[in-house]
Order: sequence, then C-alpha cells, then structure tokens
Amino acid sequence: MAIPALQVLDQALAAAVQAVAPSVVHVARGRSGGTGIAWSTDLVISSSFHTPDRTRVDEDREAEVIGRDPGTDVAVLRVTGGGLTPATFRELGDLGVGNLALAIGRPGRTARASLRAIGVLGPEIKTPWGGRLDRYVESDRQIPRGFAGGPLVDAEGAVIGMNTRTLLRGADLAIPTVTLRRVVDELVQHGGIRRGYLGVGAYPTPNGALVSSVEDGSPAGTAGVIAGDIIVELGGAAVNDPDSLRAAITDRPGETVDLVLLRGGAKQQLSVTLGSKA
Repeated sequence: MAIPALQVLDQALAAAVQAVAPSVVHVARGRSGGTGIAWSTDLVISSSFHTPDRTRVDEDREAEVIGRDPGTDVAVLRVTGGGLTPATFRELGDLGVGNLALAIGRPGRTARASLRAIGVLGPEIKTPWGGRLDRYVESDRQIPRGFAGGPLVDAEGAVIGMNTRTLLRGADLAIPTVTLRRVVDELVQHGGIRRGYLGVGAYPTPNGALVSSVEDGSPAGTAGVIAGDIIVELGGAAVNDPDSLRAAITDRPGETVDLVLLRGGAKQQLSVTLGSKA
C-alpha cells in the first residue's frame, strides 16, 4: 500500500501539471517541435536559439518573433488572434537546492512532464553571449529534447523560469522569472536588449584593453579616445582585457561615466557618455 505522504505528493505534482498545461504551447521548429510559455493573451516566450522568425503555435496559429535576446536565449512571439492562457509566474523566494520541480514541454500535441530537483542556485552571472541572469538556476539533470523554451514549475504549477539547453555548454538552466520580466519588457518595447556601446575595437594587454580602432562619431571618439590608448578603468570597474571592458559597458546604455586610460605611459581620465545598441 502506498505511503500516504507519497500519495499526497503524487497528487500535488499531477495537479501542478494540470494547472500549467493550458499555458504551455507547441512551437513549430522546422521538422521538429519545441515548447513555449504563454506570457500574455497574445504573447509567447520561447528559446531564441531554437525559434524561427515565423512559425506556428499549437500547429494552426500563426506566430511571429517580435524580439529576441541571444544573451538570455529568450524570444518573444506574437500570436495571431490571441486567446492564450497566460501562465502564473513566481519569483524564487524561499525555494532552495533540493526542492522538487517539474520541467514541462509540449514538443508534440500534449504536455509532457519531467520530475527533477533544483540542483544549483547561485548569484547573478554574465552569459557568454552578453546577457545577464539575475540568478543562476540549474536543475539536477538534462531536460528532454523539445523541452527548451518551456517552463520549470514548482509543486503548485507556478513558473520558476524558462528552460534552456544552449546558453551555457553542459548546463541545463532555467532563466528565472526576474530576468524574464526584465528581458521581455525590453523586447516588447524595443525588439532587442539595449546594451551599452563605446565604439572601440580592442586587444588584450598586460595592462588593460588596447584600443586598436575607434569608430567615427562613436561615444569613444567624441570623448577623445584614440587608437593606441590602453583602457584600464570604466565607471569605477577595472578593465583587464576586452571582455572586462565589454562587461563594464553592457548594462550602462546612456550613462555618463569616467574612463581611465594610459596614453604614452601617462594616466588620463575622460568623461564619456555611452551609447546604446539593441
């Protein structure tokens, strides 16, 4: 005879799937199928890496990508005719490593579920593609094929995040709700994520980022940066190489910051107003 506590858990997990299933949609991807989450009555979020610009949702509904962010693997699609059932999203709150979760996918006609645990919870990270995850969330095993773009849900069916298989090699992550809200708002308004823009080409040196080129009319050019300068600090953040320069710029579009550089061995400080690019 089943242990009562397990019966309760069993029923709770089945109820969680039933609660979220109407908000989990099939997204056509060439010859295969993937998954998306209803964000609003006419918007779906899914994996940017896997989602074509024009596709179908639930086999018979036209959908078009209105914005995508490779940095967080999020694409937003507008579905013709609306009528979707938006999912319930939650913040991480008191969730901890070891809590049970369900990955939900709809690579075919029906919703599928995969039981797992929260394997890793970490602080904010930068992704290799220039994005920012406000929290690092990883479940304890690989998500099944076709589940990317679908939700990771708690035991009540509330969405913790969107599953992705391609953002970090070897890691199956969930893009947390806090990041989804920020990214989706930007994509709906601007079609892309506005990131800080300086307008230089740079190479690594032992002292910082060596400027190899400056774009005409760029924020760097306007501020007086020239080829041969070595950038060592921007906005109070140390610059050790081009990657750290990029990281210091990314989240600061439109900001006016101090830029410290070496020119002919002498340290100089310039004020630069960063541009923005989506």
